[in-house]
Amino acid sequence: MSVEKTQQVLELLKQYKQDHIINFMNTLNDEEKELLENQILSIDFNQLTELYDSTKRKCEIKESKIEAIQYFDKQKLGNSKKMQLDDLGERIVSTGKYAVVTMAGGQGSRLEHPGPKGTFRLDVYGKGKYLFEILIDNLKEANKKYGVVIPWYIMTSKENHEETKNFLEKHAYFGYDRNSVILFQQGELPLIDYNGKLLIGKNKLIKLASDGNGGTFTSLRTTGALADMKERGIEWVFIGGVDNVLLKMVDTTLLGLAIEQKVEIASKSIPKANPQEKVGVFCKMNGHPKVIEYTELPEKMAEEVTSDGELKYGESHIMCNLFTIDAVEKISKEPLMYHQAKKKNSYLDETGREIIPQEANAYKFEAFIFDAFPFFDNIAILRGKREEDFAPVKNKEGVDSPKTAKELYEKYWN
Repeated sequence: MSVEKTQQVLELLKQYKQDHIINFMNTLNDEEKELLENQILSIDFNQLTELYDSTKRKCEIKESKIEAIQYFDKQKLGNSKKMQLDDLGERIVSTGKYAVVTMAGGQGSRLEHPGPKGTFRLDVYGKGKYLFEILIDNLKEANKKYGVVIPWYIMTSKENHEETKNFLEKHAYFGYDRNSVILFQQGELPLIDYNGKLLIGKNKLIKLASDGNGGTFTSLRTTGALADMKERGIEWVFIGGVDNVLLKMVDTTLLGLAIEQKVEIASKSIPKANPQEKVGVFCKMNGHPKVIEYTELPEKMAEEVTSDGELKYGESHIMCNLFTIDAVEKISKEPLMYHQAKKKNSYLDETGREIIPQEANAYKFEAFIFDAFPFFDNIAILRGKREEDFAPVKNKEGVDSPKTAKELYEKYWN
């Protein structure tokens, strides 16, 4: 262990008022100390300071900057228009220029499932299907229809990478070509407490958490997955979550619409169930596409209706997004804004004693995928139907639970 490195670490910690870690380091042996020092040197403390400062600022949205966004309703396209769009999309898919990314870094903790969310088994047709298996069925069907094998990129987290890999290997990738399945890990950011102090975990290292689904773009680039796509000649990339059992990962109508509209990004929406539904909605802000969170949309605007009685801001974002490969690369080099979430996290104090808080005590920072939309002038939005496109498995009971997803899935496929 070099004296210079230790000195550099101590100066960093003093500069950024993390003296509690200096005290904690005195309780460690040489090997533990070196691991912690290496980790500290990899942290961007400037970024961390900015993130902590952002927790003190209130997000304000000026209503005058927001306007409704154009969308196309899939149900109202008409047969000839739909066929025309499908034809454009099929040309891309059938020539091997299309790839799919599944964001699967989460654990099934809200479902009380002990493992990666994709390994959750949904009780369909009596025998059950894993979430990963349902997605693979979707891809296999597209492969058969278009005579290709679509490359499938799965974003895991440090927490669930090995478990995900072992699960897929154990199930022989549910019959998917394993050379076309590429796993890559998403990035992480440190957790900090309400006073801006880093937390130490039981492993005697600084506690980290995944940097949100907006980190997908940077992770694709830094892990080499983006380079792999380029080598395969990919031109369009679909990015979706692991937990929507009705997700259409290969929707040639959406792809054709993006091509026809000459845009680099596209997304599928479903109409908001009611003004109070807790979903992000599409809009234009300062002339650019944006998804505005339900917590940020003023009540008056949430309830506004158009001349035909529909909600003016009623297109829900359902994590069904499409990007050109150039758009993915562009976004991967741009810093996205981070949102903070308050979380309850245990930690070791400077004497090495574990503290288990009774309530939220720390900030987790994450970027959202839709924070990339404002980098572009336009987006193609295709409105789908809730009963055909959206059956997420998020909560143990109630809305968006295994029970509701099972009902929607079985109804759709029967």
